[in-house]
Amino acid sequence: MKVLKYVLITVILSFVFYGCAFTSVKNKSTVKEEPVVIANDSLEYEIIIIDPGFTTYLNSIARPVGFYSQSYLENKNRFYVTAWNRRVGNPGMFNPNIYENIIDYNIHIDYGYEVNYKLFNYFEFVQGKYRIVLR
Repeated sequence: MKVLKYVLITVILSFVFYGCAFTSVKNKSTVKEEPVVIANDSLEYEIIIIDPGFTTYLNSIARPVGFYSQSYLENKNRFYVTAWNRRVGNPGMFNPNIYENIIDYNIHIDYGYEVNYKLFNYFEFVQGKYRIVLR
């Protein structure tokens, strides 16, 4: 009787372990992320960001539209663009896969809130994703 009890417990535990071992977890997203377009039609200015994860960052992590003032965003973008363009010009020191294109940002042009907001958040996203600090 004692042996039968141990055999039964062993069989039950075997089924439990077998069932757990073959349980698959599907955590793949089927939603395709669209590129983010930063544009100001009146200035004929456009940036297209195709970096995976930026749309999710913009919709879930970034501070909401209106949180920052336009002057704050412009000041931060001047700083970030200068640092970014410096790194684009030094592909031997900085990863050219991250810093591919120069950003033409003129401080004397009013690009509007939306352009400054998305550009600022792209720089914040890049710093977090690639663990870099734009200085």
